[in-house]
Amino acid sequence: MGVIVLNADYLPHQTVSVPHAVRMLVRKVAVVEEAAENRVIGPYPWPKVVRLVRYVYQRWIMPSDRFTRVGMLRRDKYICRYCKKYGDTMDHVIPESRGGATDWLNCVTACEDCNFEKADRTPEQAKMPMLWEPYIPKGKF
Repeated sequence: MGVIVLNADYLPHQTVSVPHAVRMLVRKVAVVEEAAENRVIGPYPWPKVVRLVRYVYQRWIMPSDRFTRVGMLRRDKYICRYCKKYGDTMDHVIPESRGGATDWLNCVTACEDCNFEKADRTPEQAKMPMLWEPYIPKGKF
């Protein structure tokens, strides 16, 4: 069973695990509003409901206009755009040596084999069509 997290204005925000709630208490971004009787975790009462008292920055939300390699891998769900296998390398559709940019529309996830096979060529030159086109993600990914 999870711990209910309330906003500073006492409206429900989310439900988190007990360890997560305790970390929030340790960081002093939340206080216990309701606790289980006769149960403690270290110096804290066993939380059932906590309330946020400070703004919490959620670092996993990245602006979609800022390109990062990790963001690109997440966008593609770590699936190679050429063969659908697991991919963890970045491939430039138009190679950098030919003027290709490092951005959302020119970079895709590729497996090591496909990235090596495509090398310094475009997908058409390598006869390796992409299974779907790159795009700029919107919001969370």
